[in-house]
Amino acid sequence: MASSLAMHAKEAGILWLAGFKEACSLHRVVILCIRSRPLLIRTGQCFLLNGLIFLGSLFILKSVVIPILLWILPDQTEQFAAEPLYCHKAALALYSFLRFILIELFYIFWFYPLYIFSFVLSTLWYNDIAKHAYEVLTGKRPSTAQASRENDLTGLQTTSNALMPGGFDSVCIGIGEQVYSILLLTLFFIEVFATGFIPYFGKAINFLLLSWMYAYYCFEYKWNHSKVSLNRRLDFFESNWPFFAGFGSPCVLAIFFFSPLVSYGVMAILYPLFVLTAAGTHLEQVVNSVRRSFRGGGPKKLQVFYAANKIA
Repeated sequence: MASSLAMHAKEAGILWLAGFKEACSLHRVVILCIRSRPLLIRTGQCFLLNGLIFLGSLFILKSVVIPILLWILPDQTEQFAAEPLYCHKAALALYSFLRFILIELFYIFWFYPLYIFSFVLSTLWYNDIAKHAYEVLTGKRPSTAQASRENDLTGLQTTSNALMPGGFDSVCIGIGEQVYSILLLTLFFIEVFATGFIPYFGKAINFLLLSWMYAYYCFEYKWNHSKVSLNRRLDFFESNWPFFAGFGSPCVLAIFFFSPLVSYGVMAILYPLFVLTAAGTHLEQVVNSVRRSFRGGGPKKLQVFYAANKIA
């Protein structure tokens, strides 16, 4: 029993490392951007908006605005040496209140509108980035990359396409799957948020769930363009949960230890890169090649979305 558990743990670790390695294959981003000017422009716009403007604004606030406010409205009693002690306390309290109000106004009239603007625009751009990447990888002219990608998608598409009706029914099923997918991922996000409040081991669970969530989001663009059914996606994801945990880990590692606003800015810069690495990943080929080396058949299916699926 113990040896079996150890073997499955080792196999899960190997799959996790395979996913981590695929996520870190950032050379694919360079190759894809070289091959597509629209993709390069969209990726650059994400860096400009979220890196230079959003994170740059945070840097200016912390490095320029707050120090200037502290100089104008000091928080040290040394600058009131000639005044009685009660005057010091009253002045410091007033200055502290004024600093708080001014900084909050900065957030209300700049950061929060910028955050909403960035979130909406980046969401649209991510879809464009995934679309341009898909066009590069499955261009109209036959190529080695296209053939390889078609082979990679065959296993995922065969089952779903065979069961998918055509015409109006297909459109209705597609819309229904999209709505259900949004509901499912929303409920899963609530799970992720809730685990952050669990004492002691909550952070570890939160990290794992965040890794799965980001990995799913990254591959969802590819699956959408490839017309892979929702049931097939979830089955493949849950059957290979260590791989996707590994794939999502680099993105989570980059944001896990920052404040929420900084985390958002960093994630908004890195996320399109991982979308592109996901687009260039020959998913079934990679997973199957790793699993073929397992003597025990690999880790068993884990119902990652069980709770969200039940509620939805």
